[in-house]
Amino acid sequence: MIIYIHGFASSGFGNKAKLFKKKYKEDILIPSLSYVPCLALNTLEQIIEMLLHKNEKVRLIGSSLGGFYCMYLANKYKIKAVLINPAIYPSKTLEKIGMQTNYYDNSLFEVKKEHLEFLKNLEQKNLKNTKDFLLLLQKEDEVLDYKEAELFLKGSLMYIEEGGNHSFENIHKYFKTINDFFKS
Repeated sequence: MIIYIHGFASSGFGNKAKLFKKKYKEDILIPSLSYVPCLALNTLEQIIEMLLHKNEKVRLIGSSLGGFYCMYLANKYKIKAVLINPAIYPSKTLEKIGMQTNYYDNSLFEVKKEHLEFLKNLEQKNLKNTKDFLLLLQKEDEVLDYKEAELFLKGSLMYIEEGGNHSFENIHKYFKTINDFFKS
């Protein structure tokens, strides 16, 4: 089972989520996660543990903050993960304390200092097995510096494209690459 993990202020109904749902149909779970990091992570851990208890093979795909969660979870559970323009240091890149708007439904939510502190405590110093990661980056990401991910995930299988944006244009072009990675 694949779990797709959306990014900050997004949902399980975003554009990438819809593309992955169309591609993987019943073989993917796409939860809409809380904006509160500890609740989002707890939800993901419960899903993963339930699937592992049922002897399911679990794989992760995450975008932006979802990619950050993927790194933590893949390290913890020793599972493969695809990271799409991932946040490496979200406590710095998400310095958006205060009211924020969800990109999907325009609902409001509040980011608090303790949310950023929780994320800082999750930031990885190093990854146990970089071979468990497929990294997809676009250089014109307007939110995150792709070089941080490139450096941090050195040793991972990675594709770095010129142009693009934070949403990662044309992700569908990598579906075969993702499938091959998960099968390896």
